[in-house]
Order: sequence, then C-alpha cells, then structure tokens
Amino acid sequence: MSMPDVSTESQTAPAIAVFCPEPESESSARALASRLNLPWLGVVDPRHHTQYPLLLGVVQGRLSVVPTGKGAPGPVFADFVEGALAYRRLHGGGRGQPVARAVGLKPGIYPKVLDATAGLGRDAFVLAALGCEVVMLERSPIIAALLDDALARAALESEVAPIVARMTLIQADARQWLAQGSDLVADVVYLDPMFPHRDKSSLVKKEMRLFRELVGEDQDSSELLELALQRARYRVVVKRPRLAPHLDSRTPTLVHEGKSGRFDIYTLKSLELLKGSN
Repeated sequence: MSMPDVSTESQTAPAIAVFCPEPESESSARALASRLNLPWLGVVDPRHHTQYPLLLGVVQGRLSVVPTGKGAPGPVFADFVEGALAYRRLHGGGRGQPVARAVGLKPGIYPKVLDATAGLGRDAFVLAALGCEVVMLERSPIIAALLDDALARAALESEVAPIVARMTLIQADARQWLAQGSDLVADVVYLDPMFPHRDKSSLVKKEMRLFRELVGEDQDSSELLELALQRARYRVVVKRPRLAPHLDSRTPTLVHEGKSGRFDIYTLKSLELLKGSN
C-alpha cells in the first residue's frame, strides 16, 4: 500500500470542492483540499448546497464523494472492510469467481496483476483476497484519494490487513504510465474501461454517474489495450458488458461470459509456466 501523489494541476478541475460536515474535522479537511488543489468550502450541508454538484469530505469516518442538492443520492466511497466486499471475501466462491477464473487463478498459480483501471478497487480486492499481488492504477486524483482512505482504514482491521498489504496504489493515467517503458510490468494486466451508455433512458448506477462526472468517458481504451498487450507477461483481461463489442474490434483468445458481463482474455503465454514460481 502506498500514498498516491495526487494533484489536479494538470487536469481540468472537476466540479467538486472539499467540505467538512462538522467543525471538529476542519483541520484535516483543509489539508485534503490543499493536497488535491480543490476549493475549500468549510462546514456545509450537502443537501442545501448548489454551487458544486459534488463535494468531497469525511462522512461517517470514510472519505466520500457526496452529490449535492435536495433528494441527491447518498455518498460514494471505497470500502474493503464492510458491505458487499466483506460478503464476497467470506462467501464469494473463491477461485470460482468470474474475475478469478479470467485472471487465471488456480492452485499453485497466483499471477501478479496490474489493475490499470482500478476505480473503487473491488476486483483488485477480490484478487488480493485470493492471494494475488495487485498494483492498482487510478487516473482520477479524487478516486485515488477514496482508495487510499479505504486502504488505510482496512490496514487497521486484523482480518483484512494482510489482504490490503498485497495491494499497491499508484495515482497515474494508465495509458501514460504504460507508455513510459518497455519492461514487462505484471503477469496479467486487467482492464475495466467505462463503457459509453448511449441509451439515455437506462438507469445508470450512481457510482458510474459519479465516475463520468469526475473523469469522463474512456476515449483511449483501444490505445490502452495495445499498451497492455505490450507490457503483460502472460495475458490481458478486459471486462466488458455482455453485449458490448470487443475492445478495438480485437478478437480475444478466450471469453468468459456471465449474466450481465463478460471477460475477454488475450493470451500471450500459458500461465502454467507460473506453477512453482509463486
């Protein structure tokens, strides 16, 4: 686990500001605003705020992005201790989970994974819980801050601390990061690019709406796939909606399909070569 070097100076500033829900947390909230180069609002009530559509602050002990206005959806945060990930850790099906099968987890095979589009880190956590070392890249400084907060909180919990110890966070644009060198960076490179939903009547989850507000659409996914294929040792895995076209119209070696999504697998070498090396 590492503290990301977060800065918004080189990016278009998102419509978000830092707040604190109560005066007691003002000092740490001010420091966060300074570190992220974001506007500082002080103590405000998101339900009655209209200047910014999103606010960033600590809500119930978790760094969260909070949509503003009356009737807005609740906070969005990363969490590796409670909720859905706790259930998956205890009852998720182990190596039989689709993401684990796609990455190639088997007895004696624990690939080192680069999650190049980390988001809120759920797939990375599942893989780390199953024994993989995972490096997470996240291009949004805001989302990287949520991840870093979740990792720090999880590191204090005895049941999950060994899991997040296998997770390393780097705040960086994956395309730029992968383009910087030519060495192989991981056994498996994992991509979960945002898919452009053109049906305006579709109900898009609040987290996906938030991601689009913060980072926009993934317009560079095809280039990212090409770079991933150059830097992975054994395979590249792309998570896609079930009916979506293959990324860059490139036919995968294997496809694992589920009810609502699928994993396109581009094989470079057999993962069986990893047996005994972990």
